[in-house]
Amino acid sequence: MKICPVILCGGAGTRLWKKTKKHQAKQFIDFGNWTLLGKTLERVKASIFDAPIISTNAKYLGQVKQHLKKHKIRKFKIVLEPAKRNTAPAILSTALIKDIPDEQPLMFLAADHLIEKVGLFNKAIKKNQKKLTQNNIFIFGIKPTMPSSEFGYFLTKNIKVTKFIEKPKEVKARQIISKKGYWNSGMFYLRKDSIINNFKKYQPNIYRNCSKAVSKAKYKSNVYYLNKQAFTKATAKSFDYAILEKTKDINAIKLDIPWSDLGSWKEICKMYGRNKRHYYKKKNVFHRPWGSYVNLFNGKEFLIKELYVKPKGILSLQKHHHRAEHWVVTQGKPKITLDKKYFTMKPDETIFIPLGAIHRIENPYKKPVKIIEAQVGSILKETDIVRYQDIYGRIK
Repeated sequence: MKICPVILCGGAGTRLWKKTKKHQAKQFIDFGNWTLLGKTLERVKASIFDAPIISTNAKYLGQVKQHLKKHKIRKFKIVLEPAKRNTAPAILSTALIKDIPDEQPLMFLAADHLIEKVGLFNKAIKKNQKKLTQNNIFIFGIKPTMPSSEFGYFLTKNIKVTKFIEKPKEVKARQIISKKGYWNSGMFYLRKDSIINNFKKYQPNIYRNCSKAVSKAKYKSNVYYLNKQAFTKATAKSFDYAILEKTKDINAIKLDIPWSDLGSWKEICKMYGRNKRHYYKKKNVFHRPWGSYVNLFNGKEFLIKELYVKPKGILSLQKHHHRAEHWVVTQGKPKITLDKKYFTMKPDETIFIPLGAIHRIENPYKKPVKIIEAQVGSILKETDIVRYQDIYGRIK
């Protein structure tokens, strides 16, 4: 039996667009002729998978259909949520579709994760298929590359998951990693009957209302329109809180592969830093008295650059009216001014420059400084620079 991939595609991606009411959901952002949903759809074309099911909401239906067409996926089903109820009702509703057999293995994937070394990932899915039972759940752990407070973690004894830790502070994250903890990727693998049995046991309210929402759903052109009256009565809970923290029968599939949910501008900057040769164009290099910069990608209301600050190079003391900036240092030790604070940064450190903050980068050392910068805002041009001090005489 082939594995049915279920793609959860309802997230709003608000972490990236603070204080912005109108913004793109992360899974649909064009990062340079590719999107995270597009990458996910390409992944589920592998021979181990059956036709995908996409769980989303009415707001995103058009974009989901465009992606399916672009990636030439003709066989699919879409389950449309009439209201936001978090991941537990979303996961259960897709599993309850009547033409899915009870013993069907279901692989739940987030639409907004970037996974590299896909072959290793799919091999791990196939290898564990025979271990699925009517009660157990497999979750995917990613070996941490750094102590991060942006991800949840879990601890294991052999393959059994013994403890979940929600987004700890960096100091705690270091302790978890020293105990061989893994990042919780938020991807789940289990059979249909296991989903039903776990929800019946631990979340009867969600089970009852989602069952009604599916049985009363309207079906048209491969889309299930879940019944609103029943679905909105289901308790809004994440799958982690609703099921994972209650059941004891959870196994871990541990992976050592490049993975990111691109949930922060730091992660996005690092992704462009790793892949900058794909984005580099000589015509986008601009020379300045302090060094140079290259525009790697100009997206919708964001711009990614790499700054090169030569030894003894000093940018002007400046602010911006229309954009905020996120910096990730990739080389050297820049001296930073941020309003009335002064400090030195090291490689892999990150800083946020809020809109209107007065700031400067200096390189007092003999080695060059490199910084990947994400500009986020409504105007991303050099004209949006207000200079206060400049050693190169650029203040008019």
